[in-house]
Amino acid sequence: MLPDIQFVQRPGIIEFGWGHLAADLLPRTELLRAATWTLTHDAPAALTYGFAQGPGRLLALLAARLSVPETELMITGGTSQALDMLCKQLTQPGDVVLVEAPTYHLALRIFRDHRLRLVMVPGDQQGLHVTTVATLVRLLRSRGERVAFLYLVPTFNNPSGVTLSATRRAELARLATALELTVIEDEAYAELWYELPPPPPITSFAADSSLIRLGSFAKVLAPGLRLGWMQAPTTVIRRCTQSGMLDSGGGVNHFTAHVVLALLQAGDFEPHLLRVRNALRARRDALLEALARMMPSGVTWRPPLGGFFVWLRTPPTIDTTTLLARAEAAGVSYIPGERFYAGNGGRHELRLAFSMLSEAELIEGARRLGKVLQDAK
Repeated sequence: MLPDIQFVQRPGIIEFGWGHLAADLLPRTELLRAATWTLTHDAPAALTYGFAQGPGRLLALLAARLSVPETELMITGGTSQALDMLCKQLTQPGDVVLVEAPTYHLALRIFRDHRLRLVMVPGDQQGLHVTTVATLVRLLRSRGERVAFLYLVPTFNNPSGVTLSATRRAELARLATALELTVIEDEAYAELWYELPPPPPITSFAADSSLIRLGSFAKVLAPGLRLGWMQAPTTVIRRCTQSGMLDSGGGVNHFTAHVVLALLQAGDFEPHLLRVRNALRARRDALLEALARMMPSGVTWRPPLGGFFVWLRTPPTIDTTTLLARAEAAGVSYIPGERFYAGNGGRHELRLAFSMLSEAELIEGARRLGKVLQDAK
C-alpha cells in the first residue's frame, strides 16, 4: 500500500532532514473549531467554486495585516504552487534565474522543471551580495540572455538561517527598480522569529516595482493545508488569476481558505504563533547546547535567530554527501549541503532541521552525528 504522507519515520533513525512542524505543534483544536464554524455558518460560500484571486474576506484580512492593497494579493496553494505558477507566467525555457548560494533546494527543482538556467549569487552573514546581483544582471543581458527573476529566501534562509540585512533589502529594492529586475522573496519563515522581528520585507522598500513576495501557512499552521499567498504588482496578479487553470477550477484550495479565514477571525492565530515560536526556540536551544558539547573541532555553525534550521560546516576533509550513508547506518540523517546549490558547492556543509524532533531526540541525534563526524576526520 502506498503511504498516506510525505514523511515516513524510518525505525532507528533520528531524521534531521524534514523541515516540518512536530505533530504536537499542529493546531488541531483551532482548525477543528474553524472547520466546524465554516461548515455551520459559511457552508454555501465555502463549498462552491471560489473567486480566482481567493475569498474576498480573507484577502481583506490579509491586506490589513500586511498593509498592502487587496488588488496586489492572491491566495495560492502554498509557496511551491506560487513558484510554479510564476514560472509559467514569467519565464520561457532557457531564461536565467538568479538564486542564492545556498538556497531552498526544492525551489531549484521547480525551476529545473521549467528548463531555466540557474546562476548562483554568493553572500555572507548579512545575506546575498547585492552588488554581485547588479554585476550579473548587466553581464548576462550584455550577452543577450534574459534574466527572468531573482529568487531568494531573505528571512531565516532555508538552509543557512541567514537574514538579509535591512540595508541590503533597501539596496536590492532600489536595484530592482533601476534594472527592471523581478525579485521574488520567499517569506515562509518570516513570522518564526525568536528574539526580535526581522527587517521589513523587500517589497516595503519600493512601490510600483517588480517585487513579488510569497507567504505560506505551511510553516506557521500546517503544511497539509496547502495554502499561502502572493503579493505582487496588479499586472502579475491579473496574469496569474486569468490563467486557464483558475478559470476552470476557481480559487485555489477554496474550502481550506475559508477554514483559515475562520481561524484568523476567531483570534486563534496569534496565540498559536506564540506557542510555536516558544517551542521552536526551546528546540533550537536544546540542539545548540548539544552541538556545543558533541561536535568535534573544526565543525562550525551560527545560531539561527528564527526558522527551522541549523547549517553546519565541516572540515574540508569531510564530504557530507558521501558521509550520509555512514551517518544513517549510525542512526542519524540530514540533508547534504550540495543539494542547496544550483552548481558546485556544499560538499562540506549540511542542514539540520530541529522543528520536528523532541529535545531528547535532538540531543541524541547530535551525539550520533558528532561521533560520525569525529570518526570521519
